Amino acid sequence: MEKAGERNQTPKVEFILLGFGNDPELQPLLFLFFLVIYIVTVAGNLLIIVLVVADQYLRTPMYYFLGNLSFLEICNITSILPRLLASLLTGDRTITLNGCIVQLGTFGLVAATESLLLMAMSYDRYLAICHPLRYAALMNGRVCCQLVAGCWLGSFLCGPPVSSFLFHLTFCDSKEIDHFFCDFLPMIKLSCDDTQTLQLTTFTVGGIGLFVSCLLTMASYFSIISTILRIPSTFCRRKAFSTCSSHFTVVTIFFGSMITVYVFPRTNTPKVLHNIFSLFYTVLTPMINPFIYTLRNKEVHESLRRVSLKLTAFRNSHKKFKGQMLTCGKKEMN
Repeated sequence: MEKAGERNQTPKVEFILLGFGNDPELQPLLFLFFLVIYIVTVAGNLLIIVLVVADQYLRTPMYYFLGNLSFLEICNITSILPRLLASLLTGDRTITLNGCIVQLGTFGLVAATESLLLMAMSYDRYLAICHPLRYAALMNGRVCCQLVAGCWLGSFLCGPPVSSFLFHLTFCDSKEIDHFFCDFLPMIKLSCDDTQTLQLTTFTVGGIGLFVSCLLTMASYFSIISTILRIPSTFCRRKAFSTCSSHFTVVTIFFGSMITVYVFPRTNTPKVLHNIFSLFYTVLTPMINPFIYTLRNKEVHESLRRVSLKLTAFRNSHKKFKGQMLTCGKKEMN
């Protein structure tokens, strides 16, 4: 009997991601949909990184944080979508245990870092609007680097240690993960070990981190809004609101969808609705961030124009140099 029980509890080396169903007519449409999202997301966030690095006028704390956020968004969507695209294209939905844990660990690390970075960005906006005269002294380059390093360090101290415990779990006969990526709850349900301690630890650490960063972020924006409302000039109020409205939109979408998925009970949330909210913070938020931050941002538009002019001038000078080299070569031949 004991040997039979051990055979039934042999760890599974592969899982099956059920994703969005198995309708053959729907798979090509989903593939094209997510492929376009992936290309647009990577291109948009890469553009922001290039502009922040190439244009000296964007080397300010706000755009320094924005460049780091764009890097996180690329890492976030790359940890999920390529595997989903491959399964939609080939029909192979299997993923190894190691691959699943690596995907979960990467996603958790990036999500935790992003929540802390959004909190740091809200603090930056709070100083810029509520304490403008002291902003340059309080938010300098060293402080920016320390805040970003603190975001990464905090997520590294919490995420990977929790993910490492999954390697020691025993998984039972069922190997179907009812999700489009390896998330914690769908994966932990497949274990036949007692996971109550692991779940309690994970939700305590993750819940405290999520709520603390969300509350501090919201507190910063409440202070910002109250300060803006006291500004007598209508033009100055509009300008201040336009500066922080994009940040507030991103924060609302990110934290709102995360809290809906991980805090509200799954038994009260339909599976389709749960997957839609999961799409918000894993796929759609990284895609819309570049548009939210640059759609009405004159500084980014001017930066794009300056970088384009630099590239055009570089190409022209390169062509001119090649032309001169060819002319010299012909004269030597003659």
